[in-house]
Amino acid sequence: MADLGYFSLALALVVALFSLLSALLGARGRPELVAAARNGTFALLGLISVASAVLAYAFLSHDFNLEYVANYSAKGMSTFYTLAAFWAGNEGSLLFWSWVLALMAAIVLWQKPRRDFLPYILAVVAVNQAFFLLLMLFVANPFVRLIFTPADGIGLNPLLENPGMLFHPITLLAGYAGFTIPFAFAIAHLATGQVGEEWLRPARRYTLVAWLFLGVGNLLGAWWAYVELGWGGYWAWDAVENAGLMPWLTATAFLHSAMIQKRRGMLKVWNMVLIIITFNLCLFGTFLTRSGVVSSIHTFGISSLGRLFLGFIFLSLFVSVFLLYQRLPSLKSEDKLGSLVSRESTFLINNLLLVAIAFATFLGTIYPAIYEAVRGVKVTVGPSFFNQVNGPIFLLFLLLMGICPIIGWRRATPRNLLRNFLIPATTAVLVLVLLIVLRVKTWYALIGFGVCAFVLATIILEWFRGVRARHRKGENYFAAFFRLLWGNRPRYGGYIVHVGIILLALGVIGSSFYKVEAEASLNPGESFQIGKYTLTYESMNDKATANKEVVSATVQVLNGGKPAGVLTPAQTFQVNYQNPVSEVAIRSTPLEDLYIILMGWDKIGGVAAFKAFVNPLMVWMWIGGVLFILGTVIAIWPERKPAHVQA
Repeated sequence: MADLGYFSLALALVVALFSLLSALLGARGRPELVAAARNGTFALLGLISVASAVLAYAFLSHDFNLEYVANYSAKGMSTFYTLAAFWAGNEGSLLFWSWVLALMAAIVLWQKPRRDFLPYILAVVAVNQAFFLLLMLFVANPFVRLIFTPADGIGLNPLLENPGMLFHPITLLAGYAGFTIPFAFAIAHLATGQVGEEWLRPARRYTLVAWLFLGVGNLLGAWWAYVELGWGGYWAWDAVENAGLMPWLTATAFLHSAMIQKRRGMLKVWNMVLIIITFNLCLFGTFLTRSGVVSSIHTFGISSLGRLFLGFIFLSLFVSVFLLYQRLPSLKSEDKLGSLVSRESTFLINNLLLVAIAFATFLGTIYPAIYEAVRGVKVTVGPSFFNQVNGPIFLLFLLLMGICPIIGWRRATPRNLLRNFLIPATTAVLVLVLLIVLRVKTWYALIGFGVCAFVLATIILEWFRGVRARHRKGENYFAAFFRLLWGNRPRYGGYIVHVGIILLALGVIGSSFYKVEAEASLNPGESFQIGKYTLTYESMNDKATANKEVVSATVQVLNGGKPAGVLTPAQTFQVNYQNPVSEVAIRSTPLEDLYIILMGWDKIGGVAAFKAFVNPLMVWMWIGGVLFILGTVIAIWPERKPAHVQA
């Protein structure tokens, strides 16, 4: 079976190179060669699927003669985690990336893109597939055999045995791979010299799909860090976390500026730049994970893959920038900004803010590696840098996110500005007054809450106006609400996404500025206080199996003197790993999370050490994430094609 998997990858490399050559030659007026490249792309999906199925079978059948299977799985693991081990290391994650790209390329071909674009789309897909297949065949081969067959495997790192392992890596990788498709459309547009916007619609649609996957991957990563790592947080501006955020930010900028190009024929060069940057940031994120140039708990360690990815990034940038330079005369804007007080201007400023956040994140991420290479001294860039730089920029971005929908195109009149801003601005002021009356402190957080209230009010106001207009035509409010949503899915799906971002921002503000922390070492029966909660340590429990030992503590919770349940934080020890893994206990309410960690214990004396946090508004982060997914799905849901009427 391993030989079958390796042979499938080797044959896939031959097919990818054949498809690349056929596509480039076919672009010169040889449709039969383009058809051959098209068939080759479908063949790639089949061959890579065979290799993927072989590796999955090797995991499920516990074929420990395969080095990759022995390193990342064990007999005692559940079926779900055994399958998740597929993408736990370099080899499997590269194979999964290649398979996702093959699948998405097949979907693109099934939808029949423009004939003049087709050969260049095929060429971009083929060169990316060839690169990944070369890596898997000669550097990170998932089918390498051991000279002996161990009785059992090492198994997953205990930190990875979390439901997040089933979804976070695959959504993140699907997002990375998915951005190849809009990049391919952009390269096809540049290579053919087309001056229209025909490439923009499919590019934006596939960008939305990849953007959704990458956004979900980032959210799941934050949730996973929150419930598994036992540090009370969800985002530490870690280098690999940043790697997933940066292309998401630039893709967000593209999705918004693409609307300006479609409506006004502006920002053509800017949109090209954003797509090129986004794709290459995806490659850069993979470089960070696999190069070892930055320190992160998420990296796969030092390997030669990093240098190869860096070379591929330089090649991609060189070809992209060269084509862009060649086509600059045909990418001139058809219109100009009429006024700084217009929807176009706010969109453009928002674009610049998103790119500024991405650039600051990029700079803070690579600075330690550059400094060490130049000066030979290790330095770190901590979360404080990112928070101080990106926090104000993101707050301004949120504000403009509320201004954009209610400001007019081309030029806004003072009368329209007053009419559209009066209610949202009044709402924001009232919320601020209420928070001050409730003795909510920290002026920076108060500004954040006020901005969130302003943006939420603008969205509700816009939706209400649309519903009221339909109601005046005879529809009841309930039907008008959903018909308005379904009749203009991109716009109102986007509004739902904006609401999700606002709720996420509320969670970030609350947990960042009003977090409470306490530590205590207790004997059974003793208590300690954190905020309004009284935590009483009752007993210690120890359960051991053949593969692991779980030590848990029973903690009685009182909220304002009233019983509020029992929490059981724990530590898990795996046989093949020295360091224990925290199993945090969390009590969530709409106002706050109570978060308890078991730090240590004395088996003889019964003393246990605890660390507890109160994280305000945390649950709204996850609710916002659900709305983000829902809104994006609605926005990209395909329109129903009208039925053809026969004469």
